Amino acid sequence: MIRLAVVDDQALVREGMSLILGAQPDIEVVAELPDGAALLELFARRPNAADVVLLDLYLPGCDGVGILRQLRERHPACAARVLMLTTVGRAEEIHRALAAGADGFVLKDATGVELAAAVRGAHAGVTALSASAAGTLWPAAGRSGVGRPPDAEARLATLTTREREVLSLLGRGMANQQIARALTLTERTVKTHVSNLLAKLAVSSRTQAALLVRDVADGR
Repeated sequence: MIRLAVVDDQALVREGMSLILGAQPDIEVVAELPDGAALLELFARRPNAADVVLLDLYLPGCDGVGILRQLRERHPACAARVLMLTTVGRAEEIHRALAAGADGFVLKDATGVELAAAVRGAHAGVTALSASAAGTLWPAAGRSGVGRPPDAEARLATLTTREREVLSLLGRGMANQQIARALTLTERTVKTHVSNLLAKLAVSSRTQAALLVRDVADGR
């Protein structure tokens, strides 16, 4: 069972998403919170309060990215995955959220099926971008060039052959277990390869690694 916390300052949105996602057989909504302060308080009291957090990008007082940074800094042992949520997703905003350590990005116009899939994907360690968010990100990324470090190609060149294979499958949205089966490796070995390639690429999440590879492949 995936334990989910929903954070949105609009009660109607918060309750609606909780109702939709809570109806899934494998998702349990354990908290409905109106702001980032409530989320930080929740994890201060219960470090393992939720497995996944659906966090609104625009919150009163401090936006979702700021709250995410505080969550990671104050509770480094917190293993909760964080999905950013917003009405309008701009490429710059998505990159900013991912750079802060978000595990995915979902727009509020996503269908219930997309929302549930994003929650499940984030929980499994898979890049979680709803179709609407991905559609916003990829076309704009080529124009803005946001997020790609100038030495991206050099960083990729430091990867071993096996790390490149793992990265390729990671970029297709595969979870560690799926990658392990595809490459006939143990899941622990795959986790080690993922940790190593993230360090070499100087990124903090699988999503950022996938974006970097895509940008380089597209010559951005």
